[in-house]
Amino acid sequence: MTKQIKIGNVFIGGGNKIAVQSMTNTKTSDVVATVKQIEKLQNAGCDIIRVAVADKNDAIAIKEIKKEIKIPLVADIHFDYKLAILAIENGADKIRINPGNIDSNEHLAQVIECAKQHDVAIRIGVNGGSLNKDSFELYGNSAMALADSAVRYIDFFEKHGFFNIVLSVKSSSVQKTIDACKIIARKTDYPQHVGVTESGCGELAKVKSAIGIGSLLVDGIGDTIRVSLTDDPVHEVLFAKEILKATGKDKDFCEVISCPSCGRCKFDLIGTAQKVKEYVKEIKKPIKIAVMGCVVNGPGEAKEADLGLAGGNGKVVFFKKGQVYRTVESDDVLAEFLKEIDDIK
Repeated sequence: MTKQIKIGNVFIGGGNKIAVQSMTNTKTSDVVATVKQIEKLQNAGCDIIRVAVADKNDAIAIKEIKKEIKIPLVADIHFDYKLAILAIENGADKIRINPGNIDSNEHLAQVIECAKQHDVAIRIGVNGGSLNKDSFELYGNSAMALADSAVRYIDFFEKHGFFNIVLSVKSSSVQKTIDACKIIARKTDYPQHVGVTESGCGELAKVKSAIGIGSLLVDGIGDTIRVSLTDDPVHEVLFAKEILKATGKDKDFCEVISCPSCGRCKFDLIGTAQKVKEYVKEIKKPIKIAVMGCVVNGPGEAKEADLGLAGGNGKVVFFKKGQVYRTVESDDVLAEFLKEIDDIK
């Protein structure tokens, strides 16, 4: 189990629930626009929000933004150590820096000291553009180089008495990301922020994120996640929630399982499954519902379902925990099944 780290009013690591993150794409100094987007993200299920700090005005705006939002705010800073210090002084709950992008160890130490004074966590980020020089010379641009860089930066932070650390080692390569995160998990117990960076847009980006983040989560690696999409950040949050459900890390929802339709099916399986899924989307309880096309994929394969249906020739059977208890006409299946759902939700 990883260490527990506090970020505002959210704890990550230490067995706490996996926190979903996203990042605004507004100009941070535009407080009204930034707050408006953060509120949308929070409503979508975002637990922690990150904002870009590109200049002094962005850093100063953090104080005003924090007055208007309810979730922790992370300041994302590259290159300019003074902006990191200013962001901390203006109330950032955590800062994200890539130490390899800070121009000197002296300046990095100043950032660390400021974070210590304000009890603010730091995410140590490493990607292909911010590798430690020694790590790159030893391992090239590889998963081992990413992990080795992170370990070297941890050593620097710990020598300066700083242990309030979150780690991220990211690549646009799914395999490299997975390998680097696994190496880190073997070498340290600091919580990990996981995601496939620069994954792109469209379905391929979602597939890359699902494979990269999902495979790590099922192996017990990952304390907070961000799905990086070239899209509205709300979509990042919604898809991250789906990954958590699919990997069993979020159990407080109603799961609808259904079989692929085939020639044995004698009723509108696809339409019924879609309508059932829509009907249960607001249920926040660990319920499993099965919508099956025929008795082959019916009670037997879905016997763990709390409630299910299986189609037949003109009739549909309803079952609970694999046991058939009711038969209805195919034409009545949806209306009758929704009544059964109401009885158990």
